[in-house]
Amino acid sequence: MNSQKDVTVYPTLPELTFRGMFLGMLITVIFTASNVYLGLKVGLTFSSSIPAAVISMAILRMFKDSNILENNMVQTQASAAGTLSAIIFILPGLLMLGYWQGFPFWQTMVLCACGGSLGGLFTIPLRRAMVVNSDLPYPEGLAAAEILKIGSASHDEDKKASKDTGMKDIVKGTSLAGLISLCANGFHVLSSEFSYWLSFGKAVTQIPLGFSTALLGAGYLIGIASGMAILVGTLLAWYVFVPYLTSVITPAEGQSAAAFAKAIWAQKVRFIGAGCIGIAAVWTLIRLAKPVVDGIKMSINALRANDTEEKKMLHHTDIDMSPKSVGLVFLAILIGLFITFYTFVSNAGLSMSVTLMFIVVGILVAILMGFFVAAACGYMAGLIGTSASPISGIGILGIIVSSLVVLGIGSSAGVFETMQGTQFATAFAIFITSVIVSIASISNDNLQDLKTGYLVGATPWKQQVALILGSIIGSFAIAPVLNLLYQAYGFTGALPRAGMDPTQALAAPQATLMTTIAQGIFSASLDWNYILFGVGVGIAAIIIDLILTKNTKSLALPPLAVGMGIYLPPTLEIPLVIGSVMGYLIHKSLKARAARRSPGHEEEDVEACNHRGVLFASGLIVGESLMGVIIALLIVVSVTSGGSENPLALVGKDFQSTADILGLLCFIAMIVIFVRHILITKFNPEDAESK
Repeated sequence: MNSQKDVTVYPTLPELTFRGMFLGMLITVIFTASNVYLGLKVGLTFSSSIPAAVISMAILRMFKDSNILENNMVQTQASAAGTLSAIIFILPGLLMLGYWQGFPFWQTMVLCACGGSLGGLFTIPLRRAMVVNSDLPYPEGLAAAEILKIGSASHDEDKKASKDTGMKDIVKGTSLAGLISLCANGFHVLSSEFSYWLSFGKAVTQIPLGFSTALLGAGYLIGIASGMAILVGTLLAWYVFVPYLTSVITPAEGQSAAAFAKAIWAQKVRFIGAGCIGIAAVWTLIRLAKPVVDGIKMSINALRANDTEEKKMLHHTDIDMSPKSVGLVFLAILIGLFITFYTFVSNAGLSMSVTLMFIVVGILVAILMGFFVAAACGYMAGLIGTSASPISGIGILGIIVSSLVVLGIGSSAGVFETMQGTQFATAFAIFITSVIVSIASISNDNLQDLKTGYLVGATPWKQQVALILGSIIGSFAIAPVLNLLYQAYGFTGALPRAGMDPTQALAAPQATLMTTIAQGIFSASLDWNYILFGVGVGIAAIIIDLILTKNTKSLALPPLAVGMGIYLPPTLEIPLVIGSVMGYLIHKSLKARAARRSPGHEEEDVEACNHRGVLFASGLIVGESLMGVIIALLIVVSVTSGGSENPLALVGKDFQSTADILGLLCFIAMIVIFVRHILITKFNPEDAESK
């Protein structure tokens, strides 16, 4: 159980203010754009709670009457951007199918808004069990609460010793990452990745290097256990599976060794990763069954008290949205889902009875599975944090379930008699899964935010309103940003214009995989052998993880991370692994030096350094992501006016070997800067005395 001594209850203060909601809206749009870009490029998104809290404090401190609870509402609203953007894990599949030629604004917006709002509603009954009466750590929620408390102290006391809320750490990381991204992806004077290919007889593999500062920061945040699990997956993929398969399968005539190995990985090995991710997600759901059921029972009883005389006895920190409000919002969501599903299905030219059957069953599948995954993702966020929660695995399960349900309905209705019918069925399964992913992503974030609010004494129902508001505002930004990036770069297998360079296309890895799975199910051509083999790999990882966690205190092998290591491109995984190892070594070094640097305050010294590292890493992620969106905008402007697709490029392709060397040197320099930035931090005992 959580100790109440860590909870700060402030007097009743303004929380949901117009200026706070407006600021939250601006931050939401910015972080939505950056997360959409990062997710399409590498298949990862970042939690925006901490940077949103820092930015909110830096701006609202200019107003004398601002307070910690108002800041908390801003970060609650803005953090929806860090998770609702996970819709890009599935929605681009509609373009890869050729079913959509772009992202229709209203359909995309309503789909995301309804799914995100459902994710918020579904976690309301879980708050007491998983936040108030639980020992789940909620790492990002705790960090955000500490930032808010420090910022409140500096605002109220106006003491120089406590004024540094970490804004300059965010700004420094953002500026450096943005500059490097501009040089790499804009000017092209730095390389963003490099691979050295090796052949042993018929077997082919590579030594990959990636120079992404955003992924370096993300690796620092995910920790050593996840980093090592990703490394294990990478080694399995590229030093076991790819070499073996390239040695037993004959390449196409004239196909280079590197192209052959890439094709084997994309068409065979990735499905092993999918199977591993899928079984890891199922295992997570199985482990959550009991606490979820207990939490629902407890919280339904508490919700009933909200509309009775007992409500008067509750403190403002213990009041959720009332059942009447929840019911009205749920009804509005159902209407929104029905409208957007109808506009999608009606274009297929089916009879009215079949159309209605698809709509009703599709909504039911999305809602029922959505509630199940809301509990799973919320619990996982409490265990390991929002950023590491298994949204990709949930999406894979969602596309399999949705495809099988649509297959059953479509077969009885004769939908698969034409190619157009098969294409519609595949697209509809993706459409249903988009709602499931939206629900999972927001529920993944909501409980983390409610933990922050609980620690600073916020009103739960106001936070729940702020999160729904953030979901709606964020959904307005998703379609335009998706269209912008699609027109600028294209997606793998879906280029908007002839003659575009496919190597510059955004990978959209999860969307590519889920679309391939859906197509395979409907055409009965999906090779289940690789998926089933991946399930076996996942089971082995689960067993090893159980043995390690049972017999050791610090060793673990998260099976989901192993699956992602097999599944993600290796040049994206190496910076993650380096970042996680760097964080581990820094932490060990800090412990050894703390006794000399801060006698009597060793733990505080280590915590101060870690705090600065988290903020700097968050800045790296934000800087590279935002620069990617800015460059995309410039490319669209250039292309639409008849210009180059690389309008900022200062060099040609003959500069590539030099760019590789410069990229590596710049990446090494960033590691040195990162390490020095953390190690020079020292706990100041005066800070503790001033609090």
